[in-house]
Amino acid sequence: MIHWALRPASAADVEAVAELRAVVLRADLERLGRYDEWRVRQRLRDAYEPAHSWIVEVGAAFAGSVSLRPAADGHWLEHFYLAPHLQGQGIGTAVLRGLLDRCDRDRTVVRLNVLRGSPARRLYELHGFTLETEDPVDVFLVREPRTGIGGILSQTGSLT
Repeated sequence: MIHWALRPASAADVEAVAELRAVVLRADLERLGRYDEWRVRQRLRDAYEPAHSWIVEVGAAFAGSVSLRPAADGHWLEHFYLAPHLQGQGIGTAVLRGLLDRCDRDRTVVRLNVLRGSPARRLYELHGFTLETEDPVDVFLVREPRTGIGGILSQTGSLT
């Protein structure tokens, strides 16, 4: 697996994350007839919370992002994007496993939404997410906390 690390996000990361979001979601949004070049970026800008976000780096370069936003009934996993050329190499799985381990230790429910028909849904289902509800565009998944499940967060450290 490629050497990668997570670092806390900052407000200065918003444009890099917005651009990556536009690249990663484009095919699915076009398939759903929902792609708008401005809106795909602006929705990220409007919702971005660096205090609950991390940046994935490969070789000290920006490679992705993920957010784990607290909510009244658990956490929302959001803005989980990885550069296309790095997908399928185990990085996303390791990041997800680490975040879920943290939520399991805290006994926290995790929710997320994925675009209908997105291949990312399979990754989430492999990690215990199940269907909560869906609409014509989004599929909402939930994962109850588990006990006795271990994993790794990164090859270089852990979340703080």
